[in-house]
Parts: sequence; structure tokens; C-alpha cells
Amino acid sequence: MAAIIGSPSRYIQGKSELKNLCSHAANYGKSLFVLTSPSGKKRVEPAISEGQKGTETAVVYEAFNGECCMTEINRVAAACRAANCDVIVGVGGGKIHDTAKAAAYYLGVPVVIVPTIASTDAPCSALSVIYTDEGVFERYLFLPSSPNMVLVDTDVVSRAPARLLISGMGDALATYFEARACQRSNAGNCVGGKQTLAAMSLAKLCYDTLLENGVSAMLAVENKVCTKSVENVIEANTYLSGIGFESGGLAGAHAIHNGLTAVEETHSLYHGEKVAFGTLVQLVLENADTEEIETVIDFCISVGLPVTLAGLGIKEVKEEQIMEVAKLACSPDDTLGNMPFEVTPEDVYAAIMGADALGRYYTEEM
Repeated sequence: MAAIIGSPSRYIQGKSELKNLCSHAANYGKSLFVLTSPSGKKRVEPAISEGQKGTETAVVYEAFNGECCMTEINRVAAACRAANCDVIVGVGGGKIHDTAKAAAYYLGVPVVIVPTIASTDAPCSALSVIYTDEGVFERYLFLPSSPNMVLVDTDVVSRAPARLLISGMGDALATYFEARACQRSNAGNCVGGKQTLAAMSLAKLCYDTLLENGVSAMLAVENKVCTKSVENVIEANTYLSGIGFESGGLAGAHAIHNGLTAVEETHSLYHGEKVAFGTLVQLVLENADTEEIETVIDFCISVGLPVTLAGLGIKEVKEEQIMEVAKLACSPDDTLGNMPFEVTPEDVYAAIMGADALGRYYTEEM
């Protein structure tokens, strides 16, 4: 099997870049179908309209209904076709991005992704995570290519609530450890090949960038300013993690996340918050070095990522509920099979409980 790395054709990141959307997107089409939330439209429409002046680009807005499910993907595709638009632009967070990517795939049109938050690594990937209408993980939709363009306005992203940037750090935190597990097992990545040296290097750079810049970025965003550390973390959350996970591969952390989506108490948590705990569970499964586990726990605590089941909203731990999470995580359709050893639901259950115990120990110690 060949080594393959996937990436967007263009990645653009900078302050006030949103006003350049129409000029950048003109490389792909002249009629933009912008999928965003009603609140997102209020935030981004003035800048997009300013940049639209003097161009021949038309812009049609469509409100996102809240879930990346096949019902919504089909609705968006039909609305884009009815509007005669030739480019889909997903403006917002991860579920909007995944819906835009999937709808563009089924229509056969280019897709541009514009994150307004840095809460996941979805923008750069050739992947959509499909949920049921009720919000339970259903499957991965692997796409033939990454988005045509990803545009990140760091002014917009830095003004979002700090919890969203922190959630993105949780998602990005898993990138290196999952890629490392895939490297050890020689598992395939998410673009149908084996890892490249570049993918593994980007995954490690992602982790190092978080450790070096995470706390200062969190503090800056809490104070509504965009510092160099914020820009570095935005790049880590969006690009380094996006390329790193997709071309490095997924393993335990995201499978644990997917299992947790079946627990109603976790539905108020963001994707990256659950992935952060999943990373700790994966490290327990691997019997990782104590120093490495301590580094991850200390980082999570320092930026406010959950390291316990209680932190995920599970105040009353029920054995049968956690075992159901473990069974779902071990689904043959998920990515725990990429670990470099056999993993059973009983192993995952023990690792979840072990991770929770570690998290409680270090939280109480601090």
C-alpha cells in the first residue's frame, strides 16, 4: 500500500481574511452557497459583503439546521441545486463543515470551508462524521479529496468563546497519540494509504505547539485578543491536527469519543472535550509512561479539559452504561482496531475506569 498524504488545495490564515472570501473563492466558482447558522450569518455577512463589492460573485445564504445527518445533507444539497450555486461554503463549526463537505460531494461541486471557531480539526479533512437525526454517531463518510480551500480569519476565531478554542485543543491533543498508535501497528490512514514522514511530523508538531502555546492562547482569548500564541493554536487545531489525524490515522481516542456519544449526559460536551478524555483512555490502554500521562493530564487541567467521567457530565457511574460505551468503541466499523494490539470491550471498560481514577487523583492532588 502506498504512503499517501491529503490536504486542502489552499490553506489561508490571517487577520481580516473573511473580507477576501469572494476573491479567493472566484478560483472555484461565481455563485457561493453559504451554509451557516443564523447567528453566524450576523457575524460574517458584513465582512463578506464588503469583500463582495467590485466582484462578479453572487452569495446565497442558507441556515444550518443543527445536525450533520443525512436528512440535513440531502436538504442542503437540494437547496444548493435549486439556487443554481456552483460552490458550497461552510461557515461555522465542525458539523456545518462536515455537512457542507458531504453535500458538495454528492452534488459534485467545489467546497470552501471557513471556520469561525477552532474547536475541531474538521475543516481540512476529506471526511464527514455522520450522526443520526438524534445526534448519535452513525458512520464516517470518507470523501475523495480534501476541501478545495480553507480560509481562517483569526480575528473572527479569537473572538469566539474561549471554551471553543479549548475544545479544539482537546481534539488536536489526540492527533499525535493516534498517529503514533497507527505507526506502531502499520495501520492505514484516513485517505486510503500509509503514513508519510510529513504526516507524523505534523502530528508531533501539533502536540508540541499545544504544550507550548495552549495556556497563553486560552488566556488571550479569554481577554478577547489575538496574540501569536492564539494564531499558533488556531493553526494547530485546524491545519496541523487536520492533516495529522487524516494522514496519520485514527485509533483509540476518537473511538472512545464515538462510544461516549451514546451517553445522554455527555451531549452538552463539545467533540474535543470528549476526545481529550478519550486520549487519556487510549494512553491507559497503551500503559503509557507515567510521565507522558502526567503531562497530558496536567495540560488538560491547565486549560480546562475534562479528565474524569464527572467532568464529562457523568455524575453517577453505572457499570452497564460504561460497558455500553466500551462495546460501541470496539465496533468493527470504528478505529480501535488500529491500535497495535487486540482490544476488547472489557479492556476499554477497564481503561475508562482507570483513566477516571487517574483524573480524580491528579485533580484532587492539585
